[in-house]
Amino acid sequence: MAIRVLHVATGNVGRIVLSQLIEDPRFELVGLVVSSPEKVGRDAGELAGLDAVTGVTATGDLDAALALRPDCTAYCAIGETRLSGALGDVRRILASGSDVVASSPVPLIHPWGLLPDRMIGPVEEACREGGTSLFVTGVDPGWVNDLLPFAIASTCQRVEHVRCSEIADYASYDGGPVLFGFMGFGRPVGDTAPMFRPGMLAASWGVSLRMLARGFGLELDEITEWFELEPAPEAFDVAAGHIPAGGVAAMRFQIRGVVAGREVLVIDHTNRLRGDLRPDWPQPAQEGGSYRVEITGEPSYRVDVCPTSARGDHNHSAIASGAGRIVNAIPDVVAAPPGLRTPLDLPFNTARGVFAAALADARQMTR
Repeated sequence: MAIRVLHVATGNVGRIVLSQLIEDPRFELVGLVVSSPEKVGRDAGELAGLDAVTGVTATGDLDAALALRPDCTAYCAIGETRLSGALGDVRRILASGSDVVASSPVPLIHPWGLLPDRMIGPVEEACREGGTSLFVTGVDPGWVNDLLPFAIASTCQRVEHVRCSEIADYASYDGGPVLFGFMGFGRPVGDTAPMFRPGMLAASWGVSLRMLARGFGLELDEITEWFELEPAPEAFDVAAGHIPAGGVAAMRFQIRGVVAGREVLVIDHTNRLRGDLRPDWPQPAQEGGSYRVEITGEPSYRVDVCPTSARGDHNHSAIASGAGRIVNAIPDVVAAPPGLRTPLDLPFNTARGVFAAALADARQMTR
């Protein structure tokens, strides 16, 4: 029997999640919640960019949608700029009796040691009240910082150092609130963006470092952060808007987990809006962007991951990978006991339903 799923938000991640929920026979889309008034009343197939009429129309009323009693809710509303609002939404959904898979709020990927108990407690109480479980994931923070390094390190006899890198050109990414509002692209170099305020990098990616440490059986002594910004040599435009001369056009930042004075776990980002900026910084393994996991140990590894997509460029394919991770986790999250769940709590996901769905489509096309 198909799992009945409510979907929330149709932004960059949500649109891709919605399309899989519509097309994947493992799931039945029962409702859709949007925040933009102009989207209310439109069919889910249209909002997903599909040539399909689902009969499910968008509403702006979360409580009315929850009255449909979904088994699980896919929550993809933005959380970087509205943490308290996103936390409140997730608590309401969990308490209503619906499990949740989500792309935000990011701190709930692994909140222990980051969020205070007064923020974690209400989420755990909502899980107990609704008998529900919650799983938040993404790309980076997400599977690049947990699933991938754990899988590779499981072949090592000894591990001394792990580095997870994103190296990407964001010029085609149209997420203005994140690029301009949170990350600070386009701002004067001296105008500190929210992401670079003291402690914010450690908070945003510390969830992944703490999960890595927990999985490896380490106790981190501290988490440190570092960043460098590069101004635009002249004005130019990108998908999200205008970059003035002197505005931030490239950035590199690191979040480092330290044990006994040694950096043992590192998350390293190199993000540009033009490929020619700072050629001395790390370069991607494919044009536009890639991910990299480097493990020093026995044996040592350097693994480059180069996602591609028939529906878009490297930025689209990266977002699609996070969306797929969210949707494919639904069966395991529904089956999990109540509470906040991480990749360390859920079974290893073999995408067992994805292949079956693709083969079913292939058989249908040959008839």
